Amino acid sequence: MEQYDENDILDGELTEGLITLLDTPEKVNQTKKFMDLLVGYRELMMMYTCAIKEVRTKFEVLDTEFSVRNQRNPISSITTRLKHTNSIMAKLDKYECRFSLENIEKYINDAAGIRVICSYIDDIYQIADSLLAQDDITLVTRKDYIIDPKPNGYRSLHLIVRVPVFFAKYKKDMKVEVQIRTIAMDFWASLEHQLKYKQNISNQQEIVEQLKSCADVIASTDQRMLGIRQQIEAVADAMTEEDILLEKLSRMDMNI
Repeated sequence: MEQYDENDILDGELTEGLITLLDTPEKVNQTKKFMDLLVGYRELMMMYTCAIKEVRTKFEVLDTEFSVRNQRNPISSITTRLKHTNSIMAKLDKYECRFSLENIEKYINDAAGIRVICSYIDDIYQIADSLLAQDDITLVTRKDYIIDPKPNGYRSLHLIVRVPVFFAKYKKDMKVEVQIRTIAMDFWASLEHQLKYKQNISNQQEIVEQLKSCADVIASTDQRMLGIRQQIEAVADAMTEEDILLEKLSRMDMNI
C-alpha cells in the first residue's frame, strides 16, 4: 500500500512562490485550481488509507475472537492496497469522466482495497457475514465469484462496503473493496494476474486453458479439504467430559 509523507504535499509557501512567477490573472487562477485539486487528492487518499485501517482492524478482531472460541484462525493473512493514481485516471477515462475528487468518490469503488485469505471456503462466508452484521458497515455491492466463477476460472468473494471514519473534526463514510478467498484461490489468481500483464506470449491460449483446468482442480481440492476438516471436527465433538474440561483449560491463556 502506498505511503504518504506530509513533506510531499505542496504547502502554502511553495504555492505562493509558484504563483509569483505567473504573469496573468488567468494563469494564477488555473494554478490555484490545480493546487487545490492536488492537495484535495492527497487528503482523499489519506481518507481511503484510514478507511483501510478501520476495516482491517475489524477483520483482525474477528480473527482473534474466532481463534479463542474455535481454537482455529479462519484468516491466514490480510493484505491492503491503495489504488495507484494512473489506475484511477485510466478507470475514469474508461467511464468518460474527468479527473475530479467528486468523480473518484462516485465512480471508483476500489480506491481502497483489502484482500483476506482464508484456509477454507466456509471461513470466507463466516468472516463476510460477521463483517456485514456490524451496524457501522453498509454493503454497497456483493459479487460471489465462488458460486458463479468468471469464465477464466477466477473465484473469490467481492464486497464493496462503506465504513464511517472519524477524523479530528468530522466523520466521513468511505468505500472499501474487500476480496475474500482461500489460499488456493489466491495462488491461482496471482499466476493468472502475471499472465494478464505479460506481452507477446506465443502459447498464451494454451496457458489460459491450463489455468482454467487448474482452477477447476483447485475448487475441487478446496471442497475436499473442507470435508476432511469437518471429519476431524466431528471426531473432536465426541470427546469425553474430562477431555472437554482439559480442552477448556488449555484455552485459558492466549497470546496477544
